Amino acid sequence: MQKIAIAIHGGAGTLVRGKMTSEKEKEYKNVLREAMQTGFQLLEEGKDAIEALEQAIIVMENSHLFNAGKGSVFTANETHEMDAAIMDGKTLNAGAVTLITGVKNPISLARDVMEKSEHVFLAGKGALQFAESLNYSFEKAPYFYDEFRHQQWLEIKDSDSFQLDHSVKKDSKFGTVGAVACDKNGNIAAGTSTGGMTNKKFGRIGDSPIIGAGNYANNNTCAVSCTGSGEFFIKAVAAYDVSCLMEFKGLSLEDATNEVIHKRILEIGGDGGLIAVDAKGNIAMPFNTEGMYRACKDSEGLDEILIYNV
Repeated sequence: MQKIAIAIHGGAGTLVRGKMTSEKEKEYKNVLREAMQTGFQLLEEGKDAIEALEQAIIVMENSHLFNAGKGSVFTANETHEMDAAIMDGKTLNAGAVTLITGVKNPISLARDVMEKSEHVFLAGKGALQFAESLNYSFEKAPYFYDEFRHQQWLEIKDSDSFQLDHSVKKDSKFGTVGAVACDKNGNIAAGTSTGGMTNKKFGRIGDSPIIGAGNYANNNTCAVSCTGSGEFFIKAVAAYDVSCLMEFKGLSLEDATNEVIHKRILEIGGDGGLIAVDAKGNIAMPFNTEGMYRACKDSEGLDEILIYNV
């Protein structure tokens, strides 16, 4: 019988045990559980992997705790520029958006790019025009305002500094969100959503919306969603690299993900983690930082919600 499975992440980084209050830790775990359960329930109901992971990511985008959707970080211009990508492992169809503002759930717009346009990747004003053509409603700036995020930005505004969510410059860490899923038909999919980096300039784009770098899915190999130092994941074509190691070297999901995260990314100076699933429902969640907000569940009893390196 086909195993169904889902894994989610809320960012990897300097998550040092003891630095976070027990109340805040519980808050994170509650949202992770809600996101995971939302996606898994849809899989149990027979919904496909795309639907399950989209709804799981929406839960995290709707929380101020993560750097995606509502909790997106501030740019140098004190605005928000969000990115998202989604990919269907069955068809290799994909959709992505970057540099968008006002959209409550970027992951849904990415899915609409995949399913309702002839394109894969839309950016900025064009992506927003596409959203308008689909009658999206847009949230005003106050919806995306988070006091902690604003304080992060105030610390480095008017400087050339920028700040990744997993940066050692601060103790409170949360970031990019993602989900991967395997449905009852053995189809897999991946999705990733982010607000980028604090104080980013010049329309900077990280790995999250780039197919093959921060997000990838292929039924023949795996579905992957990455989080970490985006520039390095782009250089390493990290998500696709996992797939290649499985396809051309015959590595298992666990071995391929470990090779990318614990060797290849480190060798070029990057850090972070990823979540991945294959068509048999196997899950891998490696990271080379102190922690990664993550959760996973399958139909054979696996049920985990984790933050630190256990």
